[in-house]
Amino acid sequence: MPTDFLNITLVQSDIVWEDKQANLSHYEQLIAPVANKEVVVLPEMFSTGFSMAPKRLAEPMNGPSVQWMKNMALKHRCILTGSLIIEDHGKYYNRLLWVQPDGNLGYYDKRHLFAYAEEDKHYSRGEKRLIAQVKGWRICLMVCYDLRFPVWSRNLDNAYDVLIYVANWPERRSLAWKTLLQARAIENQCYVIGVNRVGKDGNEISYSGDSSVFGPLGEAIWQQHMDEAVHTVTLSKENLNETRRHFPFLNDADKFMIL
Repeated sequence: MPTDFLNITLVQSDIVWEDKQANLSHYEQLIAPVANKEVVVLPEMFSTGFSMAPKRLAEPMNGPSVQWMKNMALKHRCILTGSLIIEDHGKYYNRLLWVQPDGNLGYYDKRHLFAYAEEDKHYSRGEKRLIAQVKGWRICLMVCYDLRFPVWSRNLDNAYDVLIYVANWPERRSLAWKTLLQARAIENQCYVIGVNRVGKDGNEISYSGDSSVFGPLGEAIWQQHMDEAVHTVTLSKENLNETRRHFPFLNDADKFMIL
């Protein structure tokens, strides 16, 4: 049944480089005390960090990390999402999973692979968007570098209400991260949530987090710089609908198809 409110929990964490067990144990500790869990969002490649070693780290869809997500979703009666390194039919994907407490899941394979870090040499790109639904809310799910490509996330025909990006976005480009998240909210008249990591990875790249929530007019609702944080934001459907009624900008959008 549709509801006016949706609770989304952002988990901005440090990630132990390529140590799955240490990371999964840490997330268990971070998530356990959170009240009113409905959707919990983890960063990109949350179990390993942004690694270009899929041959060594990838798991199948029935592997232990996916099973961990299912167990956590069931235990906490919430939806859990974040991306993992997945092997599927002989190919490697930076795959975001949307795991429901009943064990059902959807997934999105990152479309825009970060050539600057040679991600395109190690992973296959996705071809389809994923728009999940929960409590009458429609949520479009994206991964990191997708943020730089507005056509891919364009909210044609009011297709979604919330746009979520999970990321390992370096501190040196944090201005772009924060600016583009806000821009995506304004141009798509939706809530935008970005969940990034903190700390330093195995390549000595530093991350400042800056996980953020923006409203449908681009207003900043929450942002966290540098430190680990677990924060729940409550989104209002009435606020979203009123914004779209008062400013019906999406009705004037150019129509196009991605071929």
